[in-house]
Amino acid sequence: MKKTVVLALTLTAVLSFSNLAKADLLIGVAGPVTGPNAAFGAQLQKGAQFAVDAINAAGGVNGEMIVLTVGDDASDPKQGISVANKFAADGVKFVVGHFNAGVSIPASDVYAENGIVQITPAATKPEFTERGLWNVFRTCGRDDQQSTVAGKYLVETFKDAKIAIAHDKTPGGQGLADETRKVINAGGLKEAMYEGVNFGEKDFSALIGKMKEAGVSVVYWGGMHTEAGLLIRQMGDQGLKAKLVSGDGIVSNELSAIAGDAVVGTLNTFGPDPRLDPANKQVVDTFNAAGFNPEAYTLYSYAAVQVIAAAATVAGSNDPITVAKAMHEKGPFKSVLGDLAFDEKGDPKLPGYIMYEWVKTADGAYIYKPLGS
Repeated sequence: MKKTVVLALTLTAVLSFSNLAKADLLIGVAGPVTGPNAAFGAQLQKGAQFAVDAINAAGGVNGEMIVLTVGDDASDPKQGISVANKFAADGVKFVVGHFNAGVSIPASDVYAENGIVQITPAATKPEFTERGLWNVFRTCGRDDQQSTVAGKYLVETFKDAKIAIAHDKTPGGQGLADETRKVINAGGLKEAMYEGVNFGEKDFSALIGKMKEAGVSVVYWGGMHTEAGLLIRQMGDQGLKAKLVSGDGIVSNELSAIAGDAVVGTLNTFGPDPRLDPANKQVVDTFNAAGFNPEAYTLYSYAAVQVIAAAATVAGSNDPITVAKAMHEKGPFKSVLGDLAFDEKGDPKLPGYIMYEWVKTADGAYIYKPLGS
């Protein structure tokens, strides 16, 4: 009887030790799973999940399997803080997200206080990495980078045009519009009008009326694809022949579903498309085989998980503070975005933004491709 008890206790101890040795590494992915920006939330979620699957198939990170948990912030700052607090309570160590700058920034304070590393694939507002926090990184570029590309293009291409600058009054949308405005003003071009509309607006008749009265032929939009698609469609319907130029917020195939044929000719800035890199063919094929197009921020999210895993491996530790130090000091790390290293702020050392144009293909599909390609 005693031998049976001893064996049972021994077996329990061995199993307990085994479970500890094979603990899970909890990573959160946060973004707008619901709401008007849900297409981007899906990109972040799918990108992170496919990367996790690939890393776990190769043995995980320092002997631990990654478990991914999803938080829906609905692009709302208050809900984003709730997601951040839940992640902290659940023991999440790393977060991929959020999508919107207006959510990412307040959430980052929660993560910093709770020892959690945050790496956003999509929040481009400079302030995200300008506050001296130890825990913030991004795999995307910044508004002051893409606004320079957009602003110079506007000055060089439309110097004789009347340009309207419009935004959705969000930190990300207005921030990008304001940064671009600074560049075109510095280049000697003064906008014909500057207007803000409410996020979620569906009727742009008043704005379009003002633009027609002002003789506007180019519209720079700081905001998301949902409102941009409606604006493009309504400009066409109301007889305003103006070209829309925007930033990374409209990089979704949903834009064409909303705007219809009027989307052709629309321009936007974005980083080099990692889908076009031959080195990523196998990864892209995996997404396509699963019925998901890894457009826009999908592979930026994938890269965020890759960097976390690579930095942890180099550091020999899954402790967030140790991994953050490695991310700053031990790069570059291999990723679908190329060799990725970070500066002291947490911004990536990546190629700059380029201009894309929306076109209609021979088979009737609408796609965005590098301008002039």
